[in-house]
Amino acid sequence: MSVTLHLSGHVATVVDETVKGLVDDLVASGVTAGDPTLWGLAAEEEASARLGWVQAVTVSRPLVAEIAALRADLVAQGITRVVLAGMGGSSLAPEVIAQTAGVPLTILDATAPGQVLAALDGDAESGDLSQTVLVVSSKSGSTVETDSAKRAFEAAFRDLGIDPAERIVVVTDPGSPLDVAARADGYRVFNADPTVGGRYSALTAFGLVPAGLAGADISELLDEAEASLLELAIDGRENPALILAAAIAGGSPRKDKLGLITDGTHIVGLPDWIEQLVAESTGKEGTGILPVVLLPVSPEVENPPDDLQLVRFVDDAGEFHLFERHVGEILMSGSLGAQFVVWEYATAIAGRMLGINPFDQPDVESAKVATRGLLDARPLPVAPDFTAEGVEVRVSDPALAAAGTVAGVLDALWSRVPEGGYVAIHAYVDRVRLSPLAGLRELVAADSGRPTTFGWGPRFLHSTGQYHKGGPRTGVFLQILERTDVDLEIPGRPFTFGQLIEAQAAGDASVLAEHGRPVVTLTLTDPQPEVLTLFEAAQ
Repeated sequence: MSVTLHLSGHVATVVDETVKGLVDDLVASGVTAGDPTLWGLAAEEEASARLGWVQAVTVSRPLVAEIAALRADLVAQGITRVVLAGMGGSSLAPEVIAQTAGVPLTILDATAPGQVLAALDGDAESGDLSQTVLVVSSKSGSTVETDSAKRAFEAAFRDLGIDPAERIVVVTDPGSPLDVAARADGYRVFNADPTVGGRYSALTAFGLVPAGLAGADISELLDEAEASLLELAIDGRENPALILAAAIAGGSPRKDKLGLITDGTHIVGLPDWIEQLVAESTGKEGTGILPVVLLPVSPEVENPPDDLQLVRFVDDAGEFHLFERHVGEILMSGSLGAQFVVWEYATAIAGRMLGINPFDQPDVESAKVATRGLLDARPLPVAPDFTAEGVEVRVSDPALAAAGTVAGVLDALWSRVPEGGYVAIHAYVDRVRLSPLAGLRELVAADSGRPTTFGWGPRFLHSTGQYHKGGPRTGVFLQILERTDVDLEIPGRPFTFGQLIEAQAAGDASVLAEHGRPVVTLTLTDPQPEVLTLFEAAQ
């Protein structure tokens, strides 16, 4: 099924006024033809090497049989549990594909030691390490989180007397450090198209190998995408990618925030993938579109701010009864494969409309550099500005700590949100054990009165992290860390997983502060009960 869009109210007017210019400029056919000049002279060199995703369906077809054969071989050996170690585009697309297909895929996009241990141990339902295959997925081949997970699994396999070469499958670009090392070690390697950037890689080996090994029908996924390609190439007013791009990047004044709501659709987790694609592609040079993943009952949905455009994913956007209930929203339906390609086209076109290069990520590296510096220097822990109810509080500006309570420091942080601003919550904790923490987003959105995002650290550093540093200077940031006795060595590294995640949080906070963004860091010394403390303070 192709993608269907229904628009009403202000957004319909914006699209009517904007699409004609995109049609006249032959933008859709230009993207399909791989024209790197569409984004201006400064972006031309990068764009010329990053448009392979337009041909991903054709290029990826031969992978289907290879992946199916490998899956059959693994299942015959009793290897039925698939774990994916990857960050950003290497994990978000396969996660959506697997969830939507209803097949089990364990995602390890974390450095919290408890979460790594849980991935190593498995469980009664999914199986243990003896039944596990690990997919190591990294475009650059040097991602520290993915490399650390690979090292931990290699050691664990060896401890069980299992040759890691029999249990580890690698997905990476040809010639990357990981590609070279993996082939030397005898691992099975799938090379992806190097002309596809990570966040546009859903229909390449990065999305297909893990999901296919987990049991998803990746041939059908490619069929869904292919069915939409012709209409996406046509320079016409009915092109869904042109309509979507105009809706999310058009208008004056432009709504620079995009609320994403899943409401009764069979597709699971799509907003998380879109969040990375849109935020990392557009959040630079002081501009951008900030995706905000919402529930149907979120405060931003009940009372939408003027700078937020809502997109509601439904099973059938053509259902008449939805039109009157959701005036001013974008109603969107369609198969997962079609959604992938429509959003990729629309995001690239939105970048052109914003006057930026949608294929680079100039500010992502800054947090990585700060993290490496902290791991090398091993500075003494910074004393908290104060401790209240067991929660250690650190602030980027001493004035934020004046109240001396957790509720007070949160109120002080909300007061720093400028007009048109947003709140970002970053949780550097064990996502499995402290999953209820995600509910804090709803309370903070209501308490602050502004659109609020929630990201698990360090996962978000490979997605929305670009927007936080390179986008509009309108965000305030709440970090949540945990104090835990659980830790795990990283074989061959002079630091542990616990030290790595602490350095990642501290590195990101320092870069945000250097960019003039207010940051409050709350460390839970007894995490389980203190989550409730945070909930109470945010109300």
